[in-house]
Amino acid sequence: MSEAAHEVARRLASSGSPSPGPEARQLVAHVLGVEVSRLIAAPPPTPDQRAEIDRLVARRAAGEPLQHLTGVAYFRHEELAVGPGVFIPRPETEEMVGWALRALAERPVGSRRVVELCAGSGAITAALSTELGGVELSAVELSPEANAYLERNLAGRGVRIELGDMADALPDLDGAVDLVIVNPPYIPTGHLPFLPSDVVDHEPGLALFSGADGLEAIRVVAGAARRLLRPGGLLATEHDDSHQDQVIALLSAAGFDDVVGHPDLTGRPRFVTARLGAPVGSTRD
Repeated sequence: MSEAAHEVARRLASSGSPSPGPEARQLVAHVLGVEVSRLIAAPPPTPDQRAEIDRLVARRAAGEPLQHLTGVAYFRHEELAVGPGVFIPRPETEEMVGWALRALAERPVGSRRVVELCAGSGAITAALSTELGGVELSAVELSPEANAYLERNLAGRGVRIELGDMADALPDLDGAVDLVIVNPPYIPTGHLPFLPSDVVDHEPGLALFSGADGLEAIRVVAGAARRLLRPGGLLATEHDDSHQDQVIALLSAAGFDDVVGHPDLTGRPRFVTARLGAPVGSTRD
């Protein structure tokens, strides 16, 4: 770590940063305009750069998310533009994407039509686009502010983007989708007082909260997925780590089969997968 990053890490640690070293390296590299991996060989900051570093450290100490300061969030192999108005993708979602990649890889090209609901920054769709070929991708987002980042992050990838409510989005794809994947809002509104200030004060409530029980959006997801999926199509939805049993019951009651809960990278219950109707290749009466 460079001398400047050492100093920034010390200041971030004293302000309560949970990851002062990595955050310091990202902040200093951002100001110097170099990759984090090249920081140790970078020249010392100029006086103007030191002043900018000081401003960013003060904003981070005041609770502003690191990703808003740098304008970048990392997700699997993706570097995504983020900022005020869009949910910052978390590593907890990466395991669900891994599951989706494995499930899609088992399907032939031509049976890999995917819709991401509540797409936000487009992290999930971007990862699927990068890591698996032969996938037809669509992404739906309700917020105009988030949609601006979605369009930026998915530009040039051949993804269909729709701004609107997932409940009735993409009607021309009804019954024709192989996978619906979603990281919906799922925090109960009563949990607001217990959330970190950098989340509450700087991330959009539309992407966080989902009614008193935290399940309102997932109920809409269940209906939208039933409409969009073909028989044998798959659903993957993230959820609050205290909600797995409720989500399994909700999707089972909505008519899905093979409803299974999965952990995230930390071992917490984090997402549920399900299948609509007959599996691929089966016959139906």
